[in-house]
Amino acid sequence: MTVRHDGLTVDWLGYATLRFAGDDTVVYVDPGRYGVLTGEWEPHTDGIGHPPSSDYRAEDGDVVCVTHVHHYDPDGIERVASEDATIVAYEGIDERVGDRDLPPLSSLPYDIVEVGMKSQTTVKDVPIWSTPAYNEPDGRHTLPDSTPYHPEGFGCGFMIAVEGTRAFYPGDSDVLPGHRTLEVSLLCPPIGPRATMDRHEAAALAATIDPDLVMPVHYNTFSNLEADSREFAADVAEAGVPVVLDEQ
Repeated sequence: MTVRHDGLTVDWLGYATLRFAGDDTVVYVDPGRYGVLTGEWEPHTDGIGHPPSSDYRAEDGDVVCVTHVHHYDPDGIERVASEDATIVAYEGIDERVGDRDLPPLSSLPYDIVEVGMKSQTTVKDVPIWSTPAYNEPDGRHTLPDSTPYHPEGFGCGFMIAVEGTRAFYPGDSDVLPGHRTLEVSLLCPPIGPRATMDRHEAAALAATIDPDLVMPVHYNTFSNLEADSREFAADVAEAGVPVVLDEQ
């Protein structure tokens, strides 16, 4: 299913991969990982996450944003990026590529713009804001030894303005104080409960910032990301915020 909102065409391609397209500009966020763009994985529940029936290779992205090393996939970037694309990536990725046997960002055949946890830049006429993204050390989203899945400084989220319409993907993060003050038209929160905000926390965030539309992502792609999207939608709708589920 393709969602059309305020001049944008929005697709959730599974896991954390999002595509935002205006009349003249296409922006991707976190393309690939774990077979999401190659059709090599089975969704946790029928149709959710939209596994492609064949390899996804659009190569139409003007801008490709990468939040952190967990979602850094050179093959995924190649599948979505146009020949003259610019990659906007969190600055800490190259520090961790060795742990995952990945090539550095500088080896990719594209222009690279690195951003910090909280910055603003404009790439190909697209304003882009990075936002902090992490799990609170004393919060619910921690490893068995109580350390966060994503400690502060590990990655970022992105708010992008494609042809004037602001869309916000918080990245792999808890709900953080700065999120509650953003003004966005489209909110795409992760609601898989393990290493990000869960559906209850994301619904409360939606009620607070009151976007024009909410489309949840990052859930039910794998068993450890299981979430009840319809209950999430009901909670968001009860707060008076429009919500859409990109499911078959």
